[in-house]
Amino acid sequence: MDEYVQVAQLTPQSRKVNIKVKVVSKTQPQEIISRQQGTTYRMAEAVVGDSSGVIVMTLWDDNIGLINEGTCYDIHNGYVQVFKGQMRLNIGRFGTVAECHEEIEPNEENNVSEKQFPSTFRPRRNYGGDFKTRY
Repeated sequence: MDEYVQVAQLTPQSRKVNIKVKVVSKTQPQEIISRQQGTTYRMAEAVVGDSSGVIVMTLWDDNIGLINEGTCYDIHNGYVQVFKGQMRLNIGRFGTVAECHEEIEPNEENNVSEKQFPSTFRPRRNYGGDFKTRY
């Protein structure tokens, strides 16, 4: 049996998250160019939530079309990432999204993405074996 969490229980360290949410709003896709490879990606953001609160969810490429405003979804194996000091829910490469038929009324008064968190520093190895600072 899968264990589900509520939006208010999410932390910057949340991984392998199973959550049921309703989409409150979704932005139009925009093109993002990777600084490292120069590859172009499409990205949109959706505000999703449940009775405990709402969070911004980042949608990339093919996942943009899977999500529609006003619809409830069952997200499996999602994760939380801090971007510019704010928590964001992500589906990721190993996550799945399925429409669910539950009545969910999001609590828009508690937006957990509005809380500020320090960005996590993660050193990255370059090809020479040394650590390279990543900002």
